[in-house]
Amino acid sequence: MSLRDRTNPATRPVAADDIASARIGYNGKDSVKRHLHHLLIEEMGNELGAAETDDAALRSKIERKLHELLDRETTPLSANDRKEILRDVIDNVLGYGPIQSLLEDPEITEVMVNNADTIYVERRGKIFQSERRFIDDAHLLRIIDKIVGQVGRRIDEASPMVDARLPDGSRVNAVIHPLAINGPMLTIRKFSKDPFTVDDLINFGTLTPSVATFLDACVRGKLNVLISGGTGTGKTTLLNVVSGFVPPDERIITIEDAAELRLSQEHVLRLEARPPNIEGKGQVAIRDLVRNSLRMRPDRIVVGEVRGAEALDMLQAMNTGHEGSISTIHSNSPRDALARLETMVLMAGLDLPVRAIREQVSAAIDLIVHLSRLRDGTRKVEQITEVGGMEGDTIIMQDIFYFDYSMGLDDDGRFLGTLKATGLRPAFTERLEDLGIKTAGDLFAYEPPARR
Repeated sequence: MSLRDRTNPATRPVAADDIASARIGYNGKDSVKRHLHHLLIEEMGNELGAAETDDAALRSKIERKLHELLDRETTPLSANDRKEILRDVIDNVLGYGPIQSLLEDPEITEVMVNNADTIYVERRGKIFQSERRFIDDAHLLRIIDKIVGQVGRRIDEASPMVDARLPDGSRVNAVIHPLAINGPMLTIRKFSKDPFTVDDLINFGTLTPSVATFLDACVRGKLNVLISGGTGTGKTTLLNVVSGFVPPDERIITIEDAAELRLSQEHVLRLEARPPNIEGKGQVAIRDLVRNSLRMRPDRIVVGEVRGAEALDMLQAMNTGHEGSISTIHSNSPRDALARLETMVLMAGLDLPVRAIREQVSAAIDLIVHLSRLRDGTRKVEQITEVGGMEGDTIIMQDIFYFDYSMGLDDDGRFLGTLKATGLRPAFTERLEDLGIKTAGDLFAYEPPARR
């Protein structure tokens, strides 16, 4: 058996004792599923691990073999039971087990495995418990191993947490024993097979056509944009869309912990951080990649998320001619985003006075786009704020657009509000006009809230 066979959880050799326990240790459909899974590996192990096998041909062979094995099965099964068992065994061998069908459901945006028996999903911004489940913790661990192994990551007791991604770019986080008390935990933030466009976000109500036009002008005008928001508010999705406004003739470098961005331009160089190996060596941090990118002649630097000491290097890049950079940051408001940037700069270990840090921040960041996930499950751009200079020790900020909560709720409990202009024209519009980028005269016209 090849090395690939031995390291693939789906094709790893199964001990005779395991097969015996599978036959007698479980009742009903679970017993049949496990029994068939082990028999399939016994009879088709080499074919399952063959690298040159065509996926469609392999699936067809597996289905034929499973039908043969089911015909020999003595347990009484209905037609629906047979279909379910066939699907589940194929998902275990070729896919990701019980969560495969959830990953294929276009309405599901997040899959949250709390333990082998408990799986939750997010659908239309709301969380529901799924009826799907794993056979046991060992089954869940095999699927986690399969996912992280595909991207060259590892998870074990020495390294019990891991960030990874699926082949389609979906974000994966897994935690196992000894950190996970109630069993292995797996969280998957799904990405759409077709990346969302600006039109999709307008249709979702995340932003308005006028705001999309404004952001397009800001990106083409090489303003430094920071996208802020809480967990699951759609920061990465908006970053993908906003990055699409970058002209196709520019050289873009993306830097991420786990590669998720899918830019449509041709001239894109993707860099991904690397965790330490089993000996604790070989780590390449985001900060190292930001520094290295400056030697790669970038027109734009897109940092998937700034969360540590790399904030200092990013600010210095923005202040030394690398304009038009875009990044995301976790925060509760635009003002909090700048406060977090200050804290992260201090994490770099340099003894810088706070005023010097704030001057760098105010000179580097031009615009903050803040997102929120509302109570009705929708994701909205809540504020768009211009970052000005300094007044004393305080960074000047002014809202350009705001979300009008005063418009209330409809009969289904969904927010009726929309983004409205505050009436303040950002100072950088003159800079945009100098570059030949015009903004409509009524774009910033004051729109009063529905009520006070």
